[in-house]
Amino acid sequence: MADAKNVSNETKQTLVFVYGTLKKDFPNHHLVQQLISQKEATYVGTCITHQPHPLVIGPCGIPYMLYLPGGVGHQINGELYSVTAQGLVSLDELEGTSVGHYERRPVQVTMREKSGAEEGEKGRTVVLVDAEAYFAHRSFGERMWVRCGRVGLDEYSLERAACDYVKKVNRPEGWSFLDEIENFLSGTA
Repeated sequence: MADAKNVSNETKQTLVFVYGTLKKDFPNHHLVQQLISQKEATYVGTCITHQPHPLVIGPCGIPYMLYLPGGVGHQINGELYSVTAQGLVSLDELEGTSVGHYERRPVQVTMREKSGAEEGEKGRTVVLVDAEAYFAHRSFGERMWVRCGRVGLDEYSLERAACDYVKKVNRPEGWSFLDEIENFLSGTA
């Protein structure tokens, strides 16, 4: 595992917390693998959000972490990657940041880092890391929480992805994701 404290400072990369389809073994991890092979990203380790956030499933089984005040939700399990500026462009494109699907926002995550045995239980110490994550866009995040009954998950699991997730190639041609979100929020999806 890379040293979380030094990755960002030494290489001027952005630490990105992923919690859904970009995680290892999930449907969109191929993009992260491509970025790693192109030296545009590096795996840092597993982690959990320091503060609770709602994590819900929207249309097509797509997971959304919501940026809501008040400490609602759960601490979310995920993975941390160090990503170059060019790598962020690719991630932003996948996540639809330019069209209002997701937005990249700051998030603090907690991870365990290797250290000397004297510093912590079993030779590991807990480290708080500043990162960024893709949250549901603010234009619909709170409505998504209400639509999902104000009930969220603490982790997007492989079982959940296998049951619910619809890959982009399997979605109807000409399909507008933002329209589908609006249909979902209005209860017509």
